[in-house]
Amino acid sequence: MDFSQFKGVIFDLDGTLVESHGVWEQIDIDFLGERGFEVPADYGKVVSAMDFQQAAVYTKQRFSLDESIGQICQCWRDMAIWHYTNDISAVSGAVDFVRGLHCGGTKLALATASSSELYEPVLRRHGILDCFDFFATTKDVERGKGFPDIYLFAAQGLGIEPCDCAVLEDIVEGVRGAKLGGFTVGARLNPHYTPDHEQLRSCADFCFTDYHDLAT
Repeated sequence: MDFSQFKGVIFDLDGTLVESHGVWEQIDIDFLGERGFEVPADYGKVVSAMDFQQAAVYTKQRFSLDESIGQICQCWRDMAIWHYTNDISAVSGAVDFVRGLHCGGTKLALATASSSELYEPVLRRHGILDCFDFFATTKDVERGKGFPDIYLFAAQGLGIEPCDCAVLEDIVEGVRGAKLGGFTVGARLNPHYTPDHEQLRSCADFCFTDYHDLAT
């Protein structure tokens, strides 16, 4: 893929830039386990496209929890901040890829369900926080990643039309949402979502396993 054709690139964070899904799986295991539940097979995939507030509402309703939405969010937040600050690795080749685009003058945005208290420390630790020109979260828009809203908001923040932007995602909902917005979309074949790889191949414009597969 020749990225010189794009004026901007919009990145998802979790599973696309950083290998955080193992952390979230453990947080789910610990959080639900302490409350007497096993993690349902579909749970991680469902909440991955939600922000904390949306995921807490969903979790409280699904498991009939007595805790408030705020208490659930704070519990997750405390566990997650430590990991994002200290031990989450970048997807192989991602750091050099981001730096290469930035140094070449391509505008970069982040489009994520994670809040700034998570994405800032992990991007800072990997030395690429300052490479991004705009940050968009699902809290900034009305609908989640199955819709184009967050990607359109990110493109607007960069001052670039969707036809001049690439979006990199790792979930089917994100790929479909970005395609609906008129973006060229690349799907990272995240090993945590192996059953979705065929769907990703069918709906994305191109696929990659890590950033060594992509030429800057």
